[in-house]
Amino acid sequence: MPFVFKSLALLLSISAAAAADKETPFKAAPAASYASHQSNAQITIGVDPYVTLDKVQLAFGKLNPGQFGILPVLVVIQNDSDKAIRLDRLKVQYVGPNHERIEATPARDVRYLKPPQRPSAIDGPAGKVKVLKTKKNPLDEWEIEGRALAAPMVPPGQSASGFLYFQTSLQLNATLYLSGLYEAATGKEILYFELPLQ
Repeated sequence: MPFVFKSLALLLSISAAAAADKETPFKAAPAASYASHQSNAQITIGVDPYVTLDKVQLAFGKLNPGQFGILPVLVVIQNDSDKAIRLDRLKVQYVGPNHERIEATPARDVRYLKPPQRPSAIDGPAGKVKVLKTKKNPLDEWEIEGRALAAPMVPPGQSASGFLYFQTSLQLNATLYLSGLYEAATGKEILYFELPLQ
């Protein structure tokens, strides 16, 4: 009998390990490790557009925002200064190759960019109306808001990361323009950041 329990315990532990391997948690790398990063006043910002299928799946699972005209861009802000940095007035724009500017869409509004399918009514054999089920909005997934950049402040020596969403596709020579970062204690604005999207 003990052999059966040991075998069962071994089988369960192998299954748990395999399940853990499948669900690799999403975690941003340090800001300076991204190909597109910039440092200013001891603040480093790294950006990474998520367009390749493997990266999109790692962050969003089965949902691919690009299929619905949404470009998710990971933004990592590292504060190596001795002052807390406020992000509550952060303004981010996608600047295309022709200098057109697209404001980031708030994560809470992304779900409304692709409405769910409306129910259809059909006549039944007895003349009754039968309503078909509506399909769920594909952009209404927890990952959109759950992985969004939402930190109001970055303490000294800390970092904040998350996605910003733009209603566009990735274009050659596009950049991300970030402004509105302030020192929490003094209210002094930190110089803007302009990062190429690669």
